[in-house]
Amino acid sequence: MLTRKQHELLMFIHERLKEAGVPPSFEEMKEALDLRSKSGIHRLITALEERGFIRKLAHRARAIEVVKLPDSMSPGLAASPKKSFSPNVIQGSLGRVKPQSPTASDGIPRGAVIPVMGRIAAGVPISAIQDHTHNITVPPDMLGQGEHYALEVKGDSMIDAGIFDGDTVLIRKGDAAASGEIVVALVDDEEATLKRLRKKGDSIALEAANPAYETRIFGPDRIRVQGKLVGLLRRY
Repeated sequence: MLTRKQHELLMFIHERLKEAGVPPSFEEMKEALDLRSKSGIHRLITALEERGFIRKLAHRARAIEVVKLPDSMSPGLAASPKKSFSPNVIQGSLGRVKPQSPTASDGIPRGAVIPVMGRIAAGVPISAIQDHTHNITVPPDMLGQGEHYALEVKGDSMIDAGIFDGDTVLIRKGDAAASGEIVVALVDDEEATLKRLRKKGDSIALEAANPAYETRIFGPDRIRVQGKLVGLLRRY
């Protein structure tokens, strides 16, 4: 599963290779995706390479080849990547697994099965939410109504909120949150982070729960809420 920006870049490279036989430059990629700097392109390229969609060829300048395209994409979609996919990072079908019966025939309580969607940064943002890696079973009373997914926490920016590196957070999917709630926030459609949301006029602040990290402030068009924190699991 790719984020919107990752998908756009993959299709832009694919189309340029078909048309010209050579991949676009980083400057061309930056302009095509309307990014502010080339560092964003470097992150997207790295994410695509890690997921096996592209391969960088050694000892050749601008040498990138497309290894595969998304399984769900048909040939007719390749020419217009900006209109070929849904902007949602979390697929709507995930987290809809119905809870098992609260009590099995042997009297041992069962739980609800929800998907784990890779790692989330509780620190400097990392590549946006990744593919479904595995499932976990949690007590149904931790979830409530709605769709849910889980993320493994990486980083220490939320330690004062009791969220530590290595914890697993339970997230109720949704695109709205009140000021003060801890959310999964998608920044510029390419980086995901776990932070406390603060609304200040027309701006949105992502606030850490660790004095070592600064609060980051964005315009409303740069942040999309992907869900709210509803629970936490920890191994000892």
